[in-house]
Amino acid sequence: MSGADSEFKIVFTGPMGVGKTTAIAAISDEAPVSTDVFNTDREAFDKALTTAGLDYGHIALDDGTAVRLYGTPGQARFRFMWDILGLNAAGVIVLIDASQSDALVQLDHFVDAFGSGKRTPIVIGVGRLDHAGAPPLDAFSQRLETRGLTLPVFGVDVRRRPDVLLLVDTLLCLIETADPTRLTA
Repeated sequence: MSGADSEFKIVFTGPMGVGKTTAIAAISDEAPVSTDVFNTDREAFDKALTTAGLDYGHIALDDGTAVRLYGTPGQARFRFMWDILGLNAAGVIVLIDASQSDALVQLDHFVDAFGSGKRTPIVIGVGRLDHAGAPPLDAFSQRLETRGLTLPVFGVDVRRRPDVLLLVDTLLCLIETADPTRLTA
């Protein structure tokens, strides 16, 4: 990877309540910018705030490379933001909450929305695997394999900096492998 003048963009996406804002906050060098608003759809998901536009943070790698971190809104009604934020992204991190009853369907939905990893490298982070009834981590990998996709899948706690950095580091490796010139100045 390479250099003080290099910078690129990583997008965090996934359904509402999965922890995109939390993940970005866990690794950003400064307090992230957030467009959280009061959640008016409490029947669908019981949380006080939800992202309506985007989350933004950044990290500087040891070699001086700047990584811009963008979080998408999770609600389908803000789907237009996914396309805007995905534009020119070097890679995408899809976060999934295993405790949600439709977690595997959500995995398909968000991977498909960002090109199934064919155009842009994708890494999957699955949280809340310890909840009763949550599918095991292997179920997410198997779901992707049945669709002919081989993407890295990790169990994560988005509150833990090392877990989120594992996702970012893996994505950086995929980006560099796909196009070694992409990470050089």
